[in-house]
Amino acid sequence: MIYLDYFSTTPCDPAVVDAMLPWFAEDYGNPHSVHGPGQKAAQAVEQSRQGVADLLGVEARELVFTSGATEANNLAIKGGVRHFGRMGDERRRVITVATEHKCVLESVRDLEAEGFEPVVLGVDFQGQVDAEALQNALKVPTLLVSIMAANNETGVLQDIPALSRIVRGAGALFHTDMAQMAGKLPVSLADVDLASFSAHKMYGPKGIGALYVRRRPRVRLQPLFSGGGQERAFRSGTLPTPLVVGLGKAAELAAQRLEADIQQISALRDDLWGQIKTALPDCELNGGEASRLPGALNICLPDGVRATDILERVPDVAMSTGSACSAAEITPSYVLTAMGLSAEKASRCLRLSVGRSTSKPGIDRAAALLIEAVRTCQPSRD
Repeated sequence: MIYLDYFSTTPCDPAVVDAMLPWFAEDYGNPHSVHGPGQKAAQAVEQSRQGVADLLGVEARELVFTSGATEANNLAIKGGVRHFGRMGDERRRVITVATEHKCVLESVRDLEAEGFEPVVLGVDFQGQVDAEALQNALKVPTLLVSIMAANNETGVLQDIPALSRIVRGAGALFHTDMAQMAGKLPVSLADVDLASFSAHKMYGPKGIGALYVRRRPRVRLQPLFSGGGQERAFRSGTLPTPLVVGLGKAAELAAQRLEADIQQISALRDDLWGQIKTALPDCELNGGEASRLPGALNICLPDGVRATDILERVPDVAMSTGSACSAAEITPSYVLTAMGLSAEKASRCLRLSVGRSTSKPGIDRAAALLIEAVRTCQPSRD
């Protein structure tokens, strides 16, 4: 199997697995207990928190551990907006973008039932937000804006520093989903109030993530659920020490390997696209003129070739037609249709993503299999 679905999930780095193992059965203390085993676990948790903070360039106490980016996004959006509402703030507008992950879109839409006004901005043909459209939307007093840093289907980057300055200049909170970007490119949270992260997108374990909550000026959130008040009372529940340790180790490795990974993964991605484009000149690269993540490759196949047919014909290559959260759906990618692609054209698109474990022989083999499958599926021109 040639794995080219790193945006769906990444394999756990062996060093991450080794770091986690002792905390399952040897050092099993509850990190919230006051005895020796508990305090040993608590120290490991805080060491991991510092490792994530070092990768992101923030203070360790500004990070709240969650079960992943979906929970972190829900906590940031719903928690931030509900806090304002509970304090009597009269603003009702909450803004996001049509190409966001579904957990962000649904979090914003859910707030409508509580009397808030969801606004979903469109994007251009590259998948990027128009700053002027954002400024116009902010003319109505707004509570919070959520814009992802890197798209999970196309890898297209948003200009987060510029957009966040616009939002904060209008007096609203700015949240960004950085699940895909962290550990793959340098990040800056200098002008961000809230940011979400996930371990399994950066060679860590599934089931653990984090939310950055700015300390100065202080950002307040209403918790999603009640409990023992762990994680500064933002997120109650016993922390899973092994998973937290895994996230910390993944962050440490990402910081060490960042520049080398960027160069290696970008080169392999460009090699794969070059082979496909040379053999199949009618293929198009979605969002190709915009800045993208190093491993991102979202391609539109020639007329008459459905992406689902290629998936069936090339079982030895792990790839997808869109987000893993939507992959089981028959409908075309809402991200691509938001970028202006017709439903028919979106049905011809494949998401390929290159990662740390991808090899040159793997790229060559995947390219050969894909090219052969597309040629076989192309309608006859006779």
